[in-house]
Order: sequence, then structure tokens, then C-alpha cells
Amino acid sequence: MLRRCLLAVVMACACLFGTATAWAGEVPEVDVSADGDAARIEGAAYAVEGFQRSQVGSNRAIDEVYYGYTYRLDGPEMLVAVNTADYAVVYVPQAWCEQFGIDLSDAAAQEQLRAYLEPLDAGLSKGNLTLARQEVWHFTSETSFAVGEVTFEFGRELKEGYYYVVIAGPDDAFDVKAEVRPAQMDSCMLVAADDAVIASAGGPLEQLADFLANMDYSPLWVTLKTCGVAIVFVFFLGLAAAYFTLRISKRAQDIFDTIFTIPMVLPPTVCGFLLLMLLGRNTAFGRFFQDVGFPLAFSWQATVIAAVVVAFPLMYRSARGAFESLDPNMLDAARTLGWSNGRIFVRLMLPLAWSSIASGTVLAFARALGEFGCTLFLAGNQLGSTRTIPIAIYFEWMNGNQAATWFWTIVLIVFSFMVILFINLWSRHTTRYREKAPADGRSPKPPREGRRGGRGRRRDDAARRPAAGTALGEGAVERLEDTVWGVEGGTR
Repeated sequence: MLRRCLLAVVMACACLFGTATAWAGEVPEVDVSADGDAARIEGAAYAVEGFQRSQVGSNRAIDEVYYGYTYRLDGPEMLVAVNTADYAVVYVPQAWCEQFGIDLSDAAAQEQLRAYLEPLDAGLSKGNLTLARQEVWHFTSETSFAVGEVTFEFGRELKEGYYYVVIAGPDDAFDVKAEVRPAQMDSCMLVAADDAVIASAGGPLEQLADFLANMDYSPLWVTLKTCGVAIVFVFFLGLAAAYFTLRISKRAQDIFDTIFTIPMVLPPTVCGFLLLMLLGRNTAFGRFFQDVGFPLAFSWQATVIAAVVVAFPLMYRSARGAFESLDPNMLDAARTLGWSNGRIFVRLMLPLAWSSIASGTVLAFARALGEFGCTLFLAGNQLGSTRTIPIAIYFEWMNGNQAATWFWTIVLIVFSFMVILFINLWSRHTTRYREKAPADGRSPKPPREGRRGGRGRRRDDAARRPAAGTALGEGAVERLEDTVWGVEGGTR
């Protein structure tokens, strides 16, 4: 309100002294499009289209030459507003100043530009420093503009076909990022007011339908494909590693357990960096796969590798804990009955430990579903190839697309909830026989059919059991038979 009052005073004074103003009378409202990339003021000669906000620039060399702190532009003729910690610099190309009669030395013309830029910038600010908070403004139509020791260059072609805004100091020792502290850069096009297209927002259902129709769903398919393939590798590798560590010496167990568990302790970005150093295109290992047409870095395969590495420890720890909790006398009893290690693993260990294994699978799947740091390091952010939902959430938020950010967040929450609920119900169904055990703790033996059922079967079983004086005794064998009957649902 105070700014509008001051603006009205400035305009009145300008009219009294014959200074050209951008508009007359009361300051109109700015009509901003539903997409937040265009705006128009009634009575103004021009409107704004194609508004963009670049949150972060680059302080690196371009083609091995350091020019200063740079922002990338879509073209040479763009209106640019650079917001720093202490002031804002607005560049309007001279051709547009002449076409629309913009006098950058006129306070009313400056206020009109600010009236356009401030609401558009605030709509994409994501809570960061906005132009509206800035008190000191500089306006120029020159491609090179100096503020103290700092020089701003607009629309400079540093590479063929690539245009930049360059912020440079007096010499190479001047740290632009630390001294100037650029916050963000806004860019847009000026068009005739009659030619501007300002999309108005429809009703809630129309907005939702339009949003869903224009949504890019590739992160969902990439995530499902990545997690589906990764969980298969994680499941079998986790079981194999857990079974392997149970069959080696205690000292070797400590070493391998540390190796298998360390990805769960390290930050995902560290895992991604180590994998990039191992599988990158500059390594012999990475170049080999690159030459055979199966790249391991910055490809879809990299997303699977990243998901497997970070999710594997959860599956391994769950499976090993489940196997260690089994009664060793029961396993030894199975061996005395002539069962091989493979049969013991498949017919006895897996069914008894299935509840914990299913929980480990759920945890591993959820971890792969939400993987971000390792995937971004190793696979990058390639739309339709390596951009998973977590990466899409981050970059949509950074680009100011809050609606897409909320959409993918809700999708991830709903999808995770449904998957975990389904597997929990399935796991409960597979272990239902335990809930029906009698009070003495023994699984019920269902009636047997056929010639070998009844007493004849019991005599055959007793003949195969070791004597009561053996190390295992009848108790372990009875528990083994009860367990096998219970696991197999009454069949033998």
C-alpha cells in the first residue's frame, strides 16, 4: 500500500512537470497468468511473456576460460534482472526501449518494470530472496554495465549459439560469488500488450484435468522399472550373502559382515561418488562396458546399480538375523535324516524365516524407491532415462514447479503405503499356521491318507529316528517333523 501511494505521488509529479509516464491515473493491478510466466497491465504498451527464474549460476570456466560468474540465457535479446545481496540490476535491450517507448531514467517507467517483475519473481521464488525485498535498483539498456568494481555483461555469446549474463570483477583474483553474492537471475520477453496471451485459471476440476494432461509421467515409469529390477537382484544377493556368512568362520564373518553392511552406514552421496570412481567413463572398467554398448555410468543401468547398492544391506541384515534365530538342533536333525544343505535351505530355513525375509524385502524396496543421492551421482538427471521420482521432486522444486513437486510427493507416499500394506498382509498369510499352534507349542499334525498313513507311517518314522541316547534325541526330530508339517500345510 505504501509503495502504491509513493508511486501515485511520483506519477502526479511527473505529470505536473511534463515528464512522460508509462500510464496515467490510478495504478492498475498486474494480471499474472495461471502458469506464472506471463503478465499484463491494463493500459501499458507492453506485456511480459516467457518469464524464467534461474536460481543458481556457474562460477566455473567455459571451454577452459574463466569469464566470471555466469547465468545461461535462451537468447541475446532478453530482459534480464540480476538480484544480488545488496542491489538488483535490470537490463532492457535498447530495441525494446525504442519499440515500447521505455525511458529507463524515468521513475514511472522503472516502477512499471518493477510492477511486472516482482509478482512474477515471487511466484517462482520458493521462499528464497525475492526482487520485492530489494531496495536498491539499477536500470540499463547497455550490454555492459558497471556497479562499483563489478561489471555486468548481458547477452554475451561465450560459445557459438550460447548466450550468458556475465558478472566479473576487476581482476581474476576477485571472488564474484563471495563479494557480489548473486541470488538469482530472472529473464523474460517483452511483447506488445495486444499480442500477449495471459492464460486464466479455470475451476479446480479444469485446472486438475489440465495439469494431469500436461504432466510428464516418465519419472514414474523409470522408478517402477528401476525398483522392479533392483529388488530382484537385492532379494537373491541378500539371501546368498546371509547364507554365505553363516557357513564361514567367525573371523571371516566379521570382515564380510562389515563389507556387506557399510553401504547402509555411508551417506548415499559417498556411495555414489565411490561407484562413479569405479564405474565412470574415465576408468578402464567403465570404458570396457562403454565400448561393448552397455554403459554403467549416466544410464538407466546406473539407476539399478545405485538402488541395489543402497538397498542390499537392509535385505542382508534382515535375512541373516532371521537365519541366526533358527533352532540349530532342528537343522542338525534334518541333516541326520539325510537332507542336503540345499533342501534344508529351501524347505526349512526359508519357510521358517519368511516373515523376516518379507520384512527385509519391503524395507529394501522402500529404500530403493526413495533413493536419491547415489542415483544422482552415478546416473545423473536425464528425463525419461534416469530421472526417478525423488530426483524429479528435487528438480521440480528447484525449478519452481510446486504443483509437480506435490504431485510426485503424493504419488510416492501412496505407492509406498500400498506396497508395504500388501506385502505385510501377504507375509501374515504365509505364517498363519503359527497362530493356530496349540498351547504346548507343537504344530498340529493333520490326518494322513494313503497306505503309509496312520500307525504304519509312525513305525517307519520311528525306525529312521536316531536313538534317544544320540546327541540330538527324539525331541529335535519331533520338532523338525512338526515344523515341516506345519510349514508345508499338512502335506509331506
